[in-house]
Amino acid sequence: MKANSLSTSVSLETAQTVYDPNCQRCPRLAGFLKEVKAKHPSYFCKPVPPFGDNHAGLLVLGLAPGLHGANATGRPFTGDACSDLLYGSLHHHGFGSELRSLTADDDLVMHNCRITNAVKCLPPQNKPTPAEVRNCLTYLRQEVFQLKPKVILCLGAIAHNAALRVLPLVQLGLRPTQLTFGHAARHRVGAIWLVDSYHPSRYNLNTGRITEAMFLQAVGLAKSLLDEQVKEA
Repeated sequence: MKANSLSTSVSLETAQTVYDPNCQRCPRLAGFLKEVKAKHPSYFCKPVPPFGDNHAGLLVLGLAPGLHGANATGRPFTGDACSDLLYGSLHHHGFGSELRSLTADDDLVMHNCRITNAVKCLPPQNKPTPAEVRNCLTYLRQEVFQLKPKVILCLGAIAHNAALRVLPLVQLGLRPTQLTFGHAARHRVGAIWLVDSYHPSRYNLNTGRITEAMFLQAVGLAKSLLDEQVKEA
């Protein structure tokens, strides 16, 4: 299979959408959103749509919305404890017009970058079940199919594994065990580079698992690989 042929490598779910605001595939998540909405009536409390450039070369893939962040605002990583680090790093490398993402209707514009989550709904304790991750793969698969990104920046192991499950590993003669998650690791999957980063969560920052410099480095690696892809095209 040719490296630049993604259109034949992803399940042809052309009738599907990348986002369904009324999705009820996961009863536990749907019920939890109702509970949170009752406590916080002003919160978004729906599946959170992707945000950014619809023709982006870089797709940033997170885990799931945070309770008082994306679940409240309706934009990925907006209002989260790690919001400033993510958007600040993207701005530093030229992907965002502003240093911060404040609200879903602010003036922030993403350039050649789109941000999404492996799981679109807020999970209890920020921990989706394997079945819930599987249920959301249809949306991610279709998003990758439509966007055809050149680089996917995976924030955490769950995002990494979700990306592997929607990419054509079998057709390319690859196995997941060959593509091990690790901070600043990079893997070529056909036409796409996967770049891994530890999730820039407040917990990971507080425990030293990741630093601001480490995350900026991972975004920079994604940028350099994207630039290389553009030169090769």
